[in-house]
Amino acid sequence: MKLIHLSDLHIGKRVNEFSMLEDQRYILEEILSVTRQEQADGVILAGDLYDKPVPPAEAVQVFDEFLTRLAQMGVPVFAVSGNHDSPERLAFGARLMEKRGVYLSQVYDGNVTGIPLKDEHGEVMVYLLPFIKPAVARHIFKEEEISSYQDAVRIAIEHIKTDPDRRNVLVAHQFVTGAFRCDSEEVMVGGLDNVDVSVFEKFDYVALGHIHSPQHVGRETVRYCGTPLKYSFSEADQKKSVTVVELGEKGQIHIRTLPLKPLRDMRKIRGSYLELTALDFYQDTDRSDYILAVLTDEEDVPDGLQKLRVIYPNLMRLEYDNRRTRDSQEVAGACDVEQKSELELFEEFYELQNNQPFSEKQRDFVRQLIQQIQER
Repeated sequence: MKLIHLSDLHIGKRVNEFSMLEDQRYILEEILSVTRQEQADGVILAGDLYDKPVPPAEAVQVFDEFLTRLAQMGVPVFAVSGNHDSPERLAFGARLMEKRGVYLSQVYDGNVTGIPLKDEHGEVMVYLLPFIKPAVARHIFKEEEISSYQDAVRIAIEHIKTDPDRRNVLVAHQFVTGAFRCDSEEVMVGGLDNVDVSVFEKFDYVALGHIHSPQHVGRETVRYCGTPLKYSFSEADQKKSVTVVELGEKGQIHIRTLPLKPLRDMRKIRGSYLELTALDFYQDTDRSDYILAVLTDEEDVPDGLQKLRVIYPNLMRLEYDNRRTRDSQEVAGACDVEQKSELELFEEFYELQNNQPFSEKQRDFVRQLIQQIQER
């Protein structure tokens, strides 16, 4: 059984105000070619199919064309909604599309049933678990004590009935503790969205979405495939790929990646203004790529962004690395804000304002308030 694992298409996304739709059409066409060449038995889409809960019409058309082409090829599709998707909108027409082999996750109601695929080794059961928040799980499982994403996902998976003698594949969209993040992802301060890898123990392969860098977490078969395109300059050095999962007999899984070549790459260039505008420099650079230019001049170049765009039309960002900016970075870095939870940050603010520490009662109140805000 050969499955193509994809996630985080983010169709309709804009990066630094540049529309990525043309690039997304191009890379989806490349993925269709890979699917055809590999003679895949199914395509997994592990959430964040769109970039917004209400995607623009052009984004819907791009995704519709992709699904239609897969259906015409006779390749089943297994898709779940991510935190960027509207589960209600994604589930519209799901029962009709099942007849063409396109399986979309329903709005989560506590029930997840397996979708069977067959090969010479028997059945592979594919389970679709959309992105789950604690508030949703508490509403469904009223008898359970659910106070975190960990509790929500653990209980949801406990309610999925699997046959241990079959090969079981889970498609999910959550942040698993230990995964490496990059700048294009939404980050919850303090790791409130963390889920431990142990909750996925009963599945042979877990096709995850949410993290944009390809990687496994805990074991090789709990895997993020990453985005098919680069969506931030923190990903500039990454090689994007398609993950191919081959399931043999129970317990035998082979995973490999196939590189994807984008319409435009994302790269960083660095030097003084005179260096970056020198003929011998920009002739060696693919100027159609999306570019972050870092100028090392001590003085800002007036209207530097527009001037550089004459040479680099897809220049997305202009930054400076000089004495002034390095001093600013040292001051900002000392705060170490990203390493602290929201509760710790609020507690520090309270102590600065009132010259006295939190009481336990105040701490419990603020902790509950932060949790309620996150769930909304």
